Amino acid sequence: MPQPYVTERVMELLRPYAANWSGSLGRGDLVIPQREIPHLVGEIVSVVTDLLAESREATDEELFRALHELERLPSLQDRIARLRAAYKIAKR
Repeated sequence: MPQPYVTERVMELLRPYAANWSGSLGRGDLVIPQREIPHLVGEIVSVVTDLLAESREATDEELFRALHELERLPSLQDRIARLRAAYKIAKR
């Protein structure tokens, strides 16, 4: 899943702890009761775990097709940008 999905899920978890009455996190101020912290951390870990479970490595065929389609783009920078948008690239 794309990053905005994870960001929105985490924001949904934090909204009830917004310091102002409207539930807005515009300033980023949070008031989290100490007894709620373990539960909140567990929920955030669950969101991240779900994201990792949904991600998988691209197959050789998928990668070949993607690279073949990118050959039409004139610029190497455009090719790299498209690959980064389509796939999560791990540095090793």
